[in-house]
Amino acid sequence: MSAFVVISSRGEQRVRSGHPWVYRADVVDVRAAAGEVVQVFGPRRRLVGSALFSDRSQIPIRMLTRGEVAADAPLLRARLERAIRFRELLGLDATAYRLVHGEADLLPSLIVDRYGEYLVVQALSQGMDRLLPSMTAMLVELLRPAGVLARNDPKVRTLEGLEQRVDVLHGAVPESVDVREGPVEYEVDLRRGQKTGLFLDQRENREAAARYARGRLLDCFSYHGGFALRLARQCPEVEAIEISAEAVARIQANAARNGVPHVQAREANVFDELRRLDKAGARYDTIVLDPPAFAKNKAAVPNALGGYKEINLRAMRLLAPGGCLVTCSCSYNVNEEIFAAVLHEASADSHTPVTILEKRMQGRDHPVLVGVPETYYLKCFILRRVE
Repeated sequence: MSAFVVISSRGEQRVRSGHPWVYRADVVDVRAAAGEVVQVFGPRRRLVGSALFSDRSQIPIRMLTRGEVAADAPLLRARLERAIRFRELLGLDATAYRLVHGEADLLPSLIVDRYGEYLVVQALSQGMDRLLPSMTAMLVELLRPAGVLARNDPKVRTLEGLEQRVDVLHGAVPESVDVREGPVEYEVDLRRGQKTGLFLDQRENREAAARYARGRLLDCFSYHGGFALRLARQCPEVEAIEISAEAVARIQANAARNGVPHVQAREANVFDELRRLDKAGARYDTIVLDPPAFAKNKAAVPNALGGYKEINLRAMRLLAPGGCLVTCSCSYNVNEEIFAAVLHEASADSHTPVTILEKRMQGRDHPVLVGVPETYYLKCFILRRVE
């Protein structure tokens, strides 16, 4: 018999409700090796489907198919083709974007991002890591990239017992790549940049923010200046705050490259800087808060909520009447309802009435799979101070 796993009735119900993950507590029996594609059976030995198996992860089962459908190479190729075609139909005004978004493209734990002529891939489970050579061959055949880089260095791979490493899988990949998001051009370090090089999921939120941006802009947690550079055409004064000296240098280089020398970047701790600016009575017409994930697990949520409230309260106090605050959370464990409650508390405690102009999420090339809340991680509220 081929490799198989038996799961509990609770695990079976979870899969049948549409969620692709089964947790370790719901695995009853295993006859499989690490990284194999396995058949998954319920407690009554009824076939549930096929899945990627991990012998180290707290998520040992990641479903690929339901019922008798074979999880074979033609199926995986067809899913790649559909994911690629979907991005083509979006008509994105960018040369850097996501091609495959893991579970939301029914290719669990696989990330594929395009940067011009190059692809960056990540395999975040034992099963997908084992499939990566064949998936790379399919991508090369379908897209003919000049190079494919594996950014298999996220810490989450250690939870799978996998090595953190960066490898060129096909062709050649230069030290830096030039890409464009709308009117903004970037020089990207694919090997050492955050995520796979850039934060690609905020592109459409930057476009939305540009509809409201004006006057004096404060961009906090700026990284490489994504919001600052995009909004600089609407804002004659721009300050970008970053704690990393290397990121500050990259913002300055990007500002010069894009012809917006009035973008002034400085190295500072955002929490300290917001308190200093508040104490000094500073005022801004547009503020962006795009922090890193404050809550990477459930245990971190209470402290994260305190952090989100602190920065949003200070930012609201710094807003001029009629000014706009673009505020984000990329912590999956802080859902939209919880984040909205934090913003309400910040508004009340800062005595700053605000209205919601837009509620947004990650870009369309990072879709959310219905019934899988883990795929909805980025929340973005655009608020206006009404007095």
